[in-house]
Amino acid sequence: MSKRKKSKAVPVVLVLTLLFAAASVACFYAGDWVTAQKEQALKKVQDEVDAHNEAERDKYAAAMADFEQETSSGANLAWPAQKSEGWDLLDLTNYPLESPSTVTMTRGQVMNNGLLLINQWHSRPEDFDESTLVGLGNYFNWGIQVSDASVSLFPVAADALKAAVDAAAAEDLTHYMVEEAYRSWDTQNTYFQNRVEKLSSKYTGDALIEAAKKEVNYPGTSEYNSGLSFRLRLYDRNDKEVNNTKYSTSSQGIWMNENCWKYGFVFRFPLNAWPLPTSTDKSFITGISSQMNLYRYVGVGSATIMHYMDFCLEDYIQYLEEHPHVAFFEDGKLKYEVYRQYVGEDASFDIMITGRARNYVSSLDNMGGVITVFEY
Repeated sequence: MSKRKKSKAVPVVLVLTLLFAAASVACFYAGDWVTAQKEQALKKVQDEVDAHNEAERDKYAAAMADFEQETSSGANLAWPAQKSEGWDLLDLTNYPLESPSTVTMTRGQVMNNGLLLINQWHSRPEDFDESTLVGLGNYFNWGIQVSDASVSLFPVAADALKAAVDAAAAEDLTHYMVEEAYRSWDTQNTYFQNRVEKLSSKYTGDALIEAAKKEVNYPGTSEYNSGLSFRLRLYDRNDKEVNNTKYSTSSQGIWMNENCWKYGFVFRFPLNAWPLPTSTDKSFITGISSQMNLYRYVGVGSATIMHYMDFCLEDYIQYLEEHPHVAFFEDGKLKYEVYRQYVGEDASFDIMITGRARNYVSSLDNMGGVITVFEY
């Protein structure tokens, strides 16, 4: 009996073993199927996340492109809209400087940088310093013609003049000569007293002084007293025809009158249709009605704005008194920003500047203000 029972038990064990093995195989494959299903589900989720992220990146890129397009002009988006073509001057009087800070400067540091107003109503300051004037002949190793070795300017004006003359020479326009530039107070006084003496037979007292002022500026009120102005003519010691050529109608004169603003100069005393047919009479504000080929250095930024607005120096400073913060654009790009602040007669002061500009120059205007021109 026992042997038969034992022999029957063997198949049962075998069957159980086979069933266990089959179950194991089934579980193995079932596990793979579950894993595959999980991976497939995870991949689907990952693909959805990737697609969402890609869409968000595209939206962000589009938004950034729009932002860069809006800000490529360099303007603050809060500023009034500017023209996309041509020149444009925006009044930003009600807008502060961006990223502002201050720098302390003295009157001497900003006295002779270009915008010091000098005319018959505004004498140059008593603390005017002529010590940095340079004789053009020696300064440029006689690379510019001058009437004599005493012809002098401040370096900013001298360097700009050389750049303008060199640019004209590149177009075969030569023979410029600086006929006169800086006059000291003493020199101007000599001219004035000589005129007083000549008129003394006709006038006396205050009437004599006023009569003399109509022909010669009182000492300290002449544009020549600025160290930033000069008069041009044409000269060639070997060619009398050149020397007798009328400057204002010559190719050289026309070129300089049309292009001087590019180098920081303005024609100081324009009259009706002179020196160019398009010139506007400014004698009512400059006080000068005689034809003089006189140029004044004011800096490229200011000269550009004055050229665009048809301003003389008096116009420009008066405009900035009324609109102390402006921005100038060319073809939708910010080129210059100008900021005027009142400093009075203080010996030193804190000048407001913006950290956005790549360069700036501050100038005393002789009207109690400092004008800072930022370049972009």
